[in-house]
Amino acid sequence: MAIQALTFSLLVAATAATSSSHVMISFGNGKTVEYSNGHASTSYHPQPKAQPSYRPATSHHPAPSYKSAPSYHSEPEVPACAELTNSTWCLEDGEYPEYEIKHAIQYHLDKFNALYADVADLNTELSVERPDTLEEETYLCPSETSYIRPLRAQNTEGRWRLVINEINVHYKTFTQTARIEECLAAGEECPKVPICYESTCLQKSVYQRFVVYDPYDQYFPFAIESFKLPASCACLLGAYTIDH
Repeated sequence: MAIQALTFSLLVAATAATSSSHVMISFGNGKTVEYSNGHASTSYHPQPKAQPSYRPATSHHPAPSYKSAPSYHSEPEVPACAELTNSTWCLEDGEYPEYEIKHAIQYHLDKFNALYADVADLNTELSVERPDTLEEETYLCPSETSYIRPLRAQNTEGRWRLVINEINVHYKTFTQTARIEECLAAGEECPKVPICYESTCLQKSVYQRFVVYDPYDQYFPFAIESFKLPASCACLLGAYTIDH
């Protein structure tokens, strides 16, 4: 059937060629036969390839997410335990991070022990020679003496720090004790000095070192810092006067 159709097409072309000087016959597949003045020439015009009716979906890679840089904080200027007192230390602290301190000591146990040894010998309770009871201590000015184990204290730079105290790690309790003496009549005349002498009750201080904990130090959260504490109540004598 196809051969007959082709033969018929050739006959028609030949007949047309005799009556016309220019005839063009297309056979499909890009093949074209052109007759001009009885001469045939063949040309090929490749048909464009059919484009696919769909486009492959592009792969989607979401942008990587990055964690924000950690923010570093510092201890509050005045902790809650010191808001209602004039002291520069706290013996009670409802926000004391005991669990965090224990965990940090266990993680840095060797380095912490070396640091703690530097101040352990300065423990006032063990190193200062003192009477057996506080009632035996007598001074020229009235004062109050006690032994404290602060949980927080204000260092010499005015910053509040967490002090290592009453922390039990591996059956060992880490404590730091300081002896303090506060004048009850600072700035007043010494009551046991004759009135012919000028005298004033004077609060004296001492610099005590404590091991402190810094919860915002990611490498080694312990350090030794200095703290100014009341040490004694002295009587400052002036010149002798006779106006009495």
